[in-house]
Amino acid sequence: MGVSPIRPEFKEDLYKYMTGIVRNKGQKLISINGMSDHVHVLIGLKPAMALADLVQDIKADSSKFISKKSWVRGRFSWQEGYGAFSYGHSQLDTIIRYMQNQEHHHRRRSFKDEYLAWLKKFEIPFEEVCFPVR
Repeated sequence: MGVSPIRPEFKEDLYKYMTGIVRNKGQKLISINGMSDHVHVLIGLKPAMALADLVQDIKADSSKFISKKSWVRGRFSWQEGYGAFSYGHSQLDTIIRYMQNQEHHHRRRSFKDEYLAWLKKFEIPFEEVCFPVR
């Protein structure tokens, strides 16, 4: 994310706004949740939509929204890049539960550590330098 984390009292409005972006692009938002420094969005993506385009729209539009609301000092922007993982219908309940329990997960493990574990699990090459400590 940007320089300043999103405060908990703004999460609900941010998630509603991001849901609107996804729906306005003709996609189905299944679940959304996160922490002050990242957001998980579970989407039923139609084949005609490029994931990169949707993520770009979500990040650009929500950055403008956050800046306009003055929720952070200065101009907000998400960090460059994103992670995307594909799951089957039979895994949805597990993924939704995981997303809903973000606070619990991150008491034990930082987002960075958890994300790096996912990359290793799915054998996705990465450079450690891409994950600055904030």
